[in-house]
Amino acid sequence: MTTEIILLCIAAFAAGFIDAIVGGGGLIQTPAGLIILPQYPVATVIGTLKIPAFSGTALAALQYVRKVEIKWRLMSLMTIIAFAAAWGGSTLLNSVDNKFMKPLLLVILIAVATYTYSKKNFGTHTEKDHTNKQQIIYSIIISLCIGFYDGFVGPGAGSFLVLAFITLLGFDFLKASAHAKLVNLATNLGSILFFIAKGKVLFAIAIPMAVCNAIGGTLGARLAIVKGNKFIRIFFLIVVIGTIIRFAYDVFFRHT
Repeated sequence: MTTEIILLCIAAFAAGFIDAIVGGGGLIQTPAGLIILPQYPVATVIGTLKIPAFSGTALAALQYVRKVEIKWRLMSLMTIIAFAAAWGGSTLLNSVDNKFMKPLLLVILIAVATYTYSKKNFGTHTEKDHTNKQQIIYSIIISLCIGFYDGFVGPGAGSFLVLAFITLLGFDFLKASAHAKLVNLATNLGSILFFIAKGKVLFAIAIPMAVCNAIGGTLGARLAIVKGNKFIRIFFLIVVIGTIIRFAYDVFFRHT
């Protein structure tokens, strides 16, 4: 088990680093957990991985909060809704197969990657002329949809949050990443409490992974803050392409 924990900790560090910049750390951590811990039920592995995901996101969020101006009133609303939506998604996951969502997400991600690559100014600050009511409506939609997705499917949720903050609310990449981390904290917490209540968390594995994920998250957030929007945009493209490859594999080659 020592070797398995070391490998999972390496995966957790890499996941925390990538997730802090643009989200998508689950693309590394989730497959690693499922491959290295095949003796455990999938729900137990997923529940265990939510702990390091939360710790890395928390440390990354702390770095962003110190350097980026946060819309706290908006975040209060979004985190509450996202928490409830993630709990609901995790609850539904127990009784419904989520494979039907992969083909749809694959198409969406290909479109996102193409658009991000072709639009060089995508992710620069473009102020949206929203009324307070419109901003609240968009925020509720983002929180409900991505919060539920994170609890129900998971991988790439952080990247979808970044994308939503850019396209719907007009944030730049740095500001979008900062706000996405706070919402992602709420979605992770919603899922964690659900899995703990169901007794599906292996704390002996989750705790060392959480430490490594937190270190990776801290370093990733600091690098993103220093390098700025151009760097985050490139990283965003890399992670989205990685997500496409992962989902394409699930859709076309994985039959179990």
